[in-house]
Amino acid sequence: MSEPEQSPRDDPDDSRAAAAARIAHQQTWVDLQVRRAMERGDFDDLPGTGKPIEGLGETYDPEWWVKRLVERERITVLPASLQLRKDDAELDARLDGLSAEREVREQVEEFNARVLRARYGLPEGPPLITMTRDVEETVAAWRERRAARRTAAAVSTAEDGPRRSSGRRRWWRRVR
Repeated sequence: MSEPEQSPRDDPDDSRAAAAARIAHQQTWVDLQVRRAMERGDFDDLPGTGKPIEGLGETYDPEWWVKRLVERERITVLPASLQLRKDDAELDARLDGLSAEREVREQVEEFNARVLRARYGLPEGPPLITMTRDVEETVAAWRERRAARRTAAAVSTAEDGPRRSSGRRRWWRRVR
């Protein structure tokens, strides 16, 4: 019995040579694209051109880019107890931006769930003093604040006087 003949495609040396040729061709293609972009001036007005990279001072800090990201994006990472205190202080203002009672209830319930997770989880940072909120009381306070805003808006509209008509019909009245 004779061995099956190998086709030129099955030769491992040929496939390695072909792969090396493709990689070399790809590198020249990439170099060509970069060279053309430079000739067109695509890299001329990039921010930071000609300036040293910040963060690379006398001593090398391997996390300089993380520190720059935190600074640029204003990312704050607080322990859960401090983050919950901050969220508790801002919760009423965030709820005032909502328009539906269902959304208010969801936000308060989500806040309470985070407080409970932090309370029963491993403590990190300062002690947790933030308490859960009563959903019904918080929703009632939100309703009162919303009613007060609406009353204030109605009073300011009444003080401004009736609007003058420009003689033009509104777009929703024109379309029929």
